[in-house]
Amino acid sequence: MSTTFAGNKLQFDKVKTKPGFIAALDQSGGSTPTALHAYGLTDDAWSSDDEMFALVHQMRARIITSPAFTGEHILGAILFENTMDRDIDGIPTADFLWEKKNVVPFLKVDKGLAAEQDGVRVMKPMPGLDELLKRAVAKHVFGTKMRSVILHANKAGIQAVVDQQFEVARQIIAAGLVPIVEPEVDIHCPDKAEAETILKASLAAELDKLPEGQYVMLKLTLPSVDDFYADFVKHPRVLKVVALSGGYTRAEADDLLRRNHGVVASFSRALAEGLSAQQSDAEFDATLGKSIQSIFDASMT
Repeated sequence: MSTTFAGNKLQFDKVKTKPGFIAALDQSGGSTPTALHAYGLTDDAWSSDDEMFALVHQMRARIITSPAFTGEHILGAILFENTMDRDIDGIPTADFLWEKKNVVPFLKVDKGLAAEQDGVRVMKPMPGLDELLKRAVAKHVFGTKMRSVILHANKAGIQAVVDQQFEVARQIIAAGLVPIVEPEVDIHCPDKAEAETILKASLAAELDKLPEGQYVMLKLTLPSVDDFYADFVKHPRVLKVVALSGGYTRAEADDLLRRNHGVVASFSRALAEGLSAQQSDAEFDATLGKSIQSIFDASMT
């Protein structure tokens, strides 16, 4: 089969050319209770994983259906597999995002992180990835996201992260989707700037190997040096460079983002900051609207 991108061209053009940012709504597994706690729910609000995932879907559906959440400010939304498999107002989530909100749907495909080795945590094996990618295509998902974490400026470890990310990225491209490659540098990394220098060189080498017509997106930690990833913003194989908030507050992340021109946000916790289950719809929508506007403004530099 051709490996030239053959997916939804309207979605491709939106991500490439329109203003906005990526909403990360993909907390899963171990991070789901943390997301629910931040939303004002305690552990006694659910008694099983099924109930927990139903609650987190309600939270995500409340965000997505809010009048503040539209394609005017938001390019795309990253979903957890469980969210992709559910409906919003009787419409499959990915279709609801695109048809009702003009927001491009992405899917988190990794299965979490392996134990630390050589100063990094690579992704756990993904034996069912081909089947998941087929389901994602059938459900009209545009792209995917997968996360690794770099904890130290260890050259061998960082190379292992990038090798794995691009090996899986090629599998995703072959399935007709655009992968978001996410080699996160932990913001508490003691030699963060050095780790970013090693990472940048490894990423550049892989990007230059991609054939014409194949694209990736990069999701990167806000760098220690302003505009450090400017070359990637202009790279012909990079559809978009997005930044993760990485544990910074929204105000801190917005400030750092403004200093990195052409990079847009892909915030998760920072997007949902201040939202709670106890808020009225008016309070919820106003809080979300302020978050979206501040992240959008920071993404427009």
